[in-house]
Amino acid sequence: MDKRPHMPVLLQEVIESLQIKENGVYVDGTFGAGGYTQAILDANPTTCVIAIDRDKTAIDAGQALVEKYAPRLTLLQGCFGDMDSLVQQEVDGVVLDIGVSSMQIDQPERGFSFQKDGPLDMRMGQTGQTAADVVNTMDEQQLADVIYQYGEERFSRKIAKAIVSRRKEKKFETTLDLVQTIHSVMPHKPGDIDSATRTFQALRIFVNDELGQLEKGLTAAESILKDKGVLSVVTFHSLEDRIVKTFFQKASAPSCHTNKYKKTEQKNYRFQLQTKKPVSATNEEVKINPRSRSAHLRSAIRNKEIVQ
Repeated sequence: MDKRPHMPVLLQEVIESLQIKENGVYVDGTFGAGGYTQAILDANPTTCVIAIDRDKTAIDAGQALVEKYAPRLTLLQGCFGDMDSLVQQEVDGVVLDIGVSSMQIDQPERGFSFQKDGPLDMRMGQTGQTAADVVNTMDEQQLADVIYQYGEERFSRKIAKAIVSRRKEKKFETTLDLVQTIHSVMPHKPGDIDSATRTFQALRIFVNDELGQLEKGLTAAESILKDKGVLSVVTFHSLEDRIVKTFFQKASAPSCHTNKYKKTEQKNYRFQLQTKKPVSATNEEVKINPRSRSAHLRSAIRNKEIVQ
């Protein structure tokens, strides 16, 4: 089995969707451990990649790849939602792998995992408020709303009430501290999904503004793609996938500039979908990498020749 800290999901499907061109320039907006970046660079010896990550740890670890593929790889620290200002050129493709990476989850000191004890942090960029700040200061109603909205947790009010009650005695500092509080009101059976899963997801998404970044990133990607450039996005849960699906649906619909007296022409859309339904992992991949079980790939081709 692959021992790398992060196994990129749907790797073959992503590379095929990007339609790698000779002398092409591609943006990997979520560099992580560099899985997609390496595959793009290996696909064609003339290809260049501009890779972005908000996590300085990932940027530092990626310097070995910069040397290996010099001068074809450029690493930039920042949020992919800002790629239109970070990348000063049009590109042939953009790939985004949304959510937290296995590399971050496997580092207890980052505070993403509810299975390992560490500081209750969860910041991908290591700046701004932590998850501890949120659970220690946010009022009960707001906290319940965050857990419900971003974690889709039915028992959000019950969990928020338990958190607020507990913090009156002692502030939350560690991940297992929060897990124990959730478990005290939400016990789970062996084999079931851990009852802390959705709350941790909600806090992570809120702390890192992941859905806001995704919306910005889709718009930014559209602005830097060349005509016939490809945008490929991998998501892992319904909140992310819904945003991507809605974006592509609107972008692949006829332009509002279509002349109402003429038959709608083929060019009156900003993107052309590559598949009607999202691509999912094969059974073989799921066996090797369980993280891929919930993954969805949606991709579309940019169309800049819109008929006015």
